[in-house]
Amino acid sequence: MPPNRISRMLERVRDVPGKTLDVVSYHALRRQETEHLTRPIWKLERSQYFHEPDDDPSWQAFLAGDWSRVLTVFENERADARSETEKYARQGSELRRLRIVERPVSRYLLWETQWFKILAEEGTSIRVLNAEQVRDLERDTPIPEILVDEHALYHVRYDEGWKACGARRIDDPDVIRQVIEEIAALWKLAEPFPQYFAREVEPLLPTR
Repeated sequence: MPPNRISRMLERVRDVPGKTLDVVSYHALRRQETEHLTRPIWKLERSQYFHEPDDDPSWQAFLAGDWSRVLTVFENERADARSETEKYARQGSELRRLRIVERPVSRYLLWETQWFKILAEEGTSIRVLNAEQVRDLERDTPIPEILVDEHALYHVRYDEGWKACGARRIDDPDVIRQVIEEIAALWKLAEPFPQYFAREVEPLLPTR
């Protein structure tokens, strides 16, 4: 289904009533819910920059320009990535990440895609969609950052510096269904991450 035939619930998510959660409450609730998943989790990421937690070692290395350290930290987290994928599979679920990207590739994406490379190698489903392919859904504002599964839809919230500050939880089953359908339609248009990485990211990486 091409974007111009999608029902556009993604454009209206910001106006749908929901319960506002701070970061701690959001993460705690998500941990509880992921123990009872039986269907896919959809994660839609649109911004070309996020401010990651200040105590994240790979983020600290990135800010310091220590590329070797970035790669080392991510590699050390490979087993955790594999464990998470296997846990979802045992439950009959999986995480599907749809990453909207712009050109030129941002410095943040150069960093983030190194982690995505590990995730993809360990079984996480990741696809990439060029921002031009969602312009029809962004007449007023960019597509929101979304995480949605069988339990609820979370409109993930960030402050002005793109540091996570929580989420709005939406429980309306019709909204959940429509958003999943819309993200799934975009997913069909998207490119598998390994192909995108090899073509757009790998040539830009610092010399190792």
